[in-house]
Amino acid sequence: MTRVSGQSLELVFVLIGLFAVLTAICLSAGLLPAMFRAEKKAAEGIHRLLARMNWWTALSIALNLCCAQQAAAVDRGHWVGTWGCGPQLTEPSNLPPAPLVNSTLRQFVHTTLGGKQLRVHFSNVYGTNSVTMNSVHLALAAGAGSAGLGHIDPATDKALSFHGASSVIIQPGEAILSDSLAYDLPGLTDLAVTIYFGDISATTVTGHPGSRTTSFIQPGNAVSAASVPAAVKMQHWYIITGIDVLTDGASRAVVILGDSITDGRGSTTDGNNRWPDNLAQRLHTNEPTASLAVLNMGIGGNGVFGGLGPSAQARFDRDVLSQSGARWLILFEGVNDIGGGASAQNLSNAYAQFVNKAHARNLCAYGATLTPFGGNGYYTAAHEAVRQAVNNWIRTSGKFDAVIDFDAVVRNPVTLTNLAPSYDIGDGLHLNPAGYRAMANSIDLSLFMQ
Repeated sequence: MTRVSGQSLELVFVLIGLFAVLTAICLSAGLLPAMFRAEKKAAEGIHRLLARMNWWTALSIALNLCCAQQAAAVDRGHWVGTWGCGPQLTEPSNLPPAPLVNSTLRQFVHTTLGGKQLRVHFSNVYGTNSVTMNSVHLALAAGAGSAGLGHIDPATDKALSFHGASSVIIQPGEAILSDSLAYDLPGLTDLAVTIYFGDISATTVTGHPGSRTTSFIQPGNAVSAASVPAAVKMQHWYIITGIDVLTDGASRAVVILGDSITDGRGSTTDGNNRWPDNLAQRLHTNEPTASLAVLNMGIGGNGVFGGLGPSAQARFDRDVLSQSGARWLILFEGVNDIGGGASAQNLSNAYAQFVNKAHARNLCAYGATLTPFGGNGYYTAAHEAVRQAVNNWIRTSGKFDAVIDFDAVVRNPVTLTNLAPSYDIGDGLHLNPAGYRAMANSIDLSLFMQ
């Protein structure tokens, strides 16, 4: 599906305005060939009109037209991602525990930025068979805690469309975008995306295994059902990859590229207390940043060069640069690479490439230091030396626009190589909700006021 961004429309209007300016000047000066000027009577009329003007008047009209068109484009707003996840080929152990064919899948996501118009991203990029979605509905959760039970508020239920149709087939290797839907979406809310499937593979499914959120599969068509009591439950997302809202010019998104620590391992299922969730809460309740969104592109087990899912290098363009309304990048990835033997030089080189790509797209790039893993199977003295070298480069290279020092926030102040005991879930690597809250609280919100 071809999309035209607000920035692209503005560029078109600028080009139209410049063309009008040049045409006005050339016509007034008699510089265009007679055969072009006399092509049609309408053109002759325009030429006579412009000939009676001085070229400053023509220039003023053209520039006013150009500015008016740009203002109209701004008034229409632009799209910003309010929720998203990094898709991958679902591993066999994380495949749907019940058939999706001819069944209803209800999934809840926690949006960060509200709006009155939205659209939803769906992906079959890792599928080998087509995916048929017979119907897709959106609804708000019925109330606090109801998302974990699969309950929705039927009064908020609305159907999505795809090029005007209620159903759509996603071909293997493709991602699609729904039509825009008028919808009153609050910020920081649980939204249900309910899909009634036709055909879909049981073995090659595009998804996000580490949802930390309960999803529900129930046989038959239950897209508008207030509850799904016969559903099979699991903590995975499938097929859905993002939601955008139409917002004003001040709204932008913070994109976080990371691994399981960003994906939220150790957080509370259905609690939305990963560190990116806590950051979104802080931004939302801080007036100067209340119009900003947070997009969590963490994938459990992911690495810069390899690991689970597509590597950060392979997915950077899709999961960071292609996000609607992206303005800031927080890069927090590399622990899994160090555990696998990557060198500090290779990691710093990759980080520099990420920063260059972000800057080329006018994104500010912030580097987060890697947190300790003493006591974990990754730990050796050599691996710790690499982590320290990587963190020193992040802090001192000057490559990043700013540094977020998570290491200093969550490490044990005595050993320095371990997590603080009050933040450790017990594996020496992942943090508990208190640790994730401390990480988010340490971030200077003024970084997102530029």
